[in-house]
Amino acid sequence: MLVPFPKLWNTITGQADDDRNPAIQLFGRRFFKDQSIPEFLIEFLLVASSAKRVGNRAIPDDQALPDTTLLCDWPNGVPLEYAPKARLNLKLFAFLGASKLETRHESHREHYKDLLDGLRQRIQADDKDDVLRTLENLFLGFQGVGGQRTWCAQSFLPIARCMCACETIWRGTDADRNNVDAWSHAQRYFDHRQLVFLARGGEVLYLQLCNALRRNSCEIDGWVQDVGLHFSEMECKPEALHGILSDGLQRAVHGCPPAIDELARLIDSGVEAQTSEATDMVRNGPRYAECAWCPEESWPEGYLFAVELARVSCAAVDPLERLSLMETACAMQVLRSLCAQSARHATQGPAAKVGPLGFVWAVSDPEGRLQASTQVSRRTVETLKRMISSAIRNPEIVDNVRDYWPDVERRLFKEADEKYGHGLFLGLAKRLGLMAPRRGQGARFVLNDRLLRFLVMALIRPGERVTFDTFKKMAFAHYGLAFDKARLADACRWNGDTRLQAFEGEPDGWLAEMLEAGGFLVRLSDACSQVRNPFGELRKDQSHEIPCQQHVVTHPQAS
Repeated sequence: MLVPFPKLWNTITGQADDDRNPAIQLFGRRFFKDQSIPEFLIEFLLVASSAKRVGNRAIPDDQALPDTTLLCDWPNGVPLEYAPKARLNLKLFAFLGASKLETRHESHREHYKDLLDGLRQRIQADDKDDVLRTLENLFLGFQGVGGQRTWCAQSFLPIARCMCACETIWRGTDADRNNVDAWSHAQRYFDHRQLVFLARGGEVLYLQLCNALRRNSCEIDGWVQDVGLHFSEMECKPEALHGILSDGLQRAVHGCPPAIDELARLIDSGVEAQTSEATDMVRNGPRYAECAWCPEESWPEGYLFAVELARVSCAAVDPLERLSLMETACAMQVLRSLCAQSARHATQGPAAKVGPLGFVWAVSDPEGRLQASTQVSRRTVETLKRMISSAIRNPEIVDNVRDYWPDVERRLFKEADEKYGHGLFLGLAKRLGLMAPRRGQGARFVLNDRLLRFLVMALIRPGERVTFDTFKKMAFAHYGLAFDKARLADACRWNGDTRLQAFEGEPDGWLAEMLEAGGFLVRLSDACSQVRNPFGELRKDQSHEIPCQQHVVTHPQAS
């Protein structure tokens, strides 16, 4: 029986229509094909940077994660709730001028003019209109996703807390039907609960962190030794990792100078406060949204995600580069979660269990010149598709669907495959650049420069270096990535194919060349090379990123 975190229900169906899809019952509510890569991070940091509560226990917005006491003593039947802000005035100011003309409702244009008039009164300059244009261009430059959508459905890059905003959908048809012509009346036609674009994927990622950080140190130590992970002494302690990760998530949403934050607050609520009060508050206080659940057994991949995020967020890199790395981390975690959970519950598919998480991603060279590894990679993709499809059709899930929703059983499983299962996996991997070609047959795993940079910074602690062989072992332990002869042979066994276990030459030579071209490989001799993370660790007392070195102790069992 699959156990959810938080324990919101006692059966796998959840006794709710939201959980009726077989893939949601398996992976949690929910990872969805239509959610874009940036939107996973935007939603994830929105939860982290908002005020939260668990029952009657409040978690302020300057606390990225619930404290460890609450995590370890989470009450049954109580969800995590967070209070996201809409930031409608800030979005209107930044995005209305660049939005499509047909999406600009008359009430929106009138309020935009009122907002500009209020800002003019606050500006002390000769050419106030020039200042306003500069400010508008400044905040438009932080546009993250949704350039083709209505202005309110667009999102900022989450580089500052003031730019973390919930999804808002304008119900224009209803507004026109009721002849809405004033902003005060228009506010009731903004919907903050549809979850069309921010479709809960970021919420699931956040819950996975909370679930993983509830483990005790003895359990983590035993797991690290069994798997052979290269964790530091601090990374093996959930309480210590909790503190490092909390600081890192706070750092991510404080990437802008304080002046930008102050300007955003002035535009959003300083000139006109009624809008934010109407959208962010209800009669009894802040407007809370409820997170759903993730599988409790997914804690190993959740803990890996926590360690990787902590390393990336602590590296002394540019704030925008940090967000890009975290964005990749979120997408890779979605892919890893789909595979790891499927490996636990599939009844058909792989011929053997391989790797710490039970799956393999056999990687071929980007150009596809090595025929043997290219064939293995393609067959691995097909095996993964079968594994995910088989897990969704686990007998227990099939029985639940037939018991509760027999009339739509066929449609639910088709939808599960296309939108939540292997359709999601293939689409997301291709958008990320982990799979090629983008269109057509013969999909195989590859790496691009962006992914390689992420792997170096997520697998190797800031400022440290490991041997090339150790780097490949770490990539296999974290993601099932197979590059060399031994791991590709494992992939063959996993695929149920023993004919391709002999590989010509060095199938991982292209990886060494890519690492060297990126400045990550140090050749000590013809037989020995090291992979280094060239970015130092950011000190806690630094408000801006300055590279520095700090000593980190390697876990004794991983050396």
